[in-house]
Amino acid sequence: MFNKLLLAVDINAMEGAERLVQAAKLIASGDNAEIHVINVVPGSGMNMVGAAFEGDYNRSAKAGAEKALKDWTDDAFDGKAVLHVTEGTIYDSVLRMADKIGADVIVVGAHRPELRDYLVGPNAARITRHANQSVVVIR
Repeated sequence: MFNKLLLAVDINAMEGAERLVQAAKLIASGDNAEIHVINVVPGSGMNMVGAAFEGDYNRSAKAGAEKALKDWTDDAFDGKAVLHVTEGTIYDSVLRMADKIGADVIVVGAHRPELRDYLVGPNAARITRHANQSVVVIR
């Protein structure tokens, strides 16, 4: 049913990540689907003065996220996941990556714990609304 799965995570907010891992493994196991994991380093949206500092900051943030994501996925998926760290708007980056890799399904968390008053967080909601793929939202 699914050949490629894209799991969207925030490496800086990994509360509840075990549930995401379990869901991704369960969904992928039926067809031995390839698992891709994406973490998005949010763009700063700074003005021109701040843009001079943005390049170094984003390179540093991206490098840190790549290392943290590799360490986490090595443990969670025994090093068998394909990793993607991108910069930009979270929902847009996830949707673009899903299309780029030809994902059949996207797995995303419902929200961060501090947003308990929302049923689904804003990024998960946008991904669900605009994705060309099936989306599984994990609470």
